[in-house]
Amino acid sequence: MPRRPAAHVPPIQIVKSVPLELPPAPAHLSPAMQGWWKRVMEDYDLEAHHLLLLQGAAEAWDRMQEAAAVLHAEGISIPTADGGKKQHPAVNVERDSRLAFARLLRELDLDADPPSERPEWRPPPIRSNRRR
Repeated sequence: MPRRPAAHVPPIQIVKSVPLELPPAPAHLSPAMQGWWKRVMEDYDLEAHHLLLLQGAAEAWDRMQEAAAVLHAEGISIPTADGGKKQHPAVNVERDSRLAFARLLRELDLDADPPSERPEWRPPPIRSNRRR
């Protein structure tokens, strides 16, 4: 039995649709985080609750950078009243802000695709808000 000729199928075109007005970055964020906010808003389709997570992540990054600057200027230890030394409080702020940023970034699922083989102990990936 002869085969039918294949029907012409037009190629699929992927159109990136971006809303006309993206939510602006909060004014209190650093210029670097305002730029990151803009890039994320252009690349991902986020809902209202995601914007709160995004703001928290940007604030955590800024706080981490502020603490790192203090530690760079003052060192990681400070003198105590009895003449000893103790850890600078900014060490904890930097660590906590770094962890908060990483966790919020994971919740937003803005990271790269996970490898195909995943260890059993890792949590499942979140893929709900990818625009691409």
